[in-house]
Amino acid sequence: MNILIKNLSPGVKKVIINDPKTYNSLSFKTLTSLLNTFKKLDKDNSTKVIVLEGAGKGFSAGHNLKEVRGLKKRSKYLKLFNLCSKVMVQIVEGRKPVIAKVHGAAYAAGCQLVASCDLAYSSNDAIFATPGVNIGLFCSTPMVAVSRKIHRKRMMKMLLTGEPIKANFAKDIGLINDFFSKSKLDKEVLKIAKTIASKSNLTIKIGKQAFYKQLEMPLRKAYTYTSKMMTLNMMAMDAHEGISAFLEKRKPKWKHK
Repeated sequence: MNILIKNLSPGVKKVIINDPKTYNSLSFKTLTSLLNTFKKLDKDNSTKVIVLEGAGKGFSAGHNLKEVRGLKKRSKYLKLFNLCSKVMVQIVEGRKPVIAKVHGAAYAAGCQLVASCDLAYSSNDAIFATPGVNIGLFCSTPMVAVSRKIHRKRMMKMLLTGEPIKANFAKDIGLINDFFSKSKLDKEVLKIAKTIASKSNLTIKIGKQAFYKQLEMPLRKAYTYTSKMMTLNMMAMDAHEGISAFLEKRKPKWKHK
């Protein structure tokens, strides 16, 4: 199995890219499995948060270059890059928050995968890069996700030089939320996942969708759209329960409706 799913705690599922021999490269097979896995977990009511990680020495080296070299036809290249884009869009448009847990290297489409996740945490020795320029293949699809997380000047330096950045700099520029020692990474990621899982599923779903949609809108349109989403949210049972619980100084009992 090139993708494994494990239960971390109630409501928290771990998705593992399990192809350590190729440094968890994003082959046709792995991308197809990832897409199907995210779609499946998105429909699973028992899943509230997804943690994504790589098996073996690191997170993901990006596309499988042996596979890429063998494709040769324009239609096959387009099929591969379109499939990879579908995975990234599924993560963003999916209802469940996805947390990247990174160790080792996250390169090219692997870095794109980290940037596509809602949150990202790494070990203190993790490294990130968009190194396509080094092999004559500019990281055009990876830059879509990464450039939506970091400033364009820093993005262009990564793209034009292909040089890797370390975890502390990745945090400084907003590519990841934080980094920890290897011994603490699991515990810290699980802590944030449990915190998110304790919230109303419905509220998280509405909020995640609204967040990414409003980012693409002009200011006035964004306020019109989010006002509608706030109203939609306010009509839910969980909003009434949450407000009542706050005013009555008690813990809310979510119905996820």
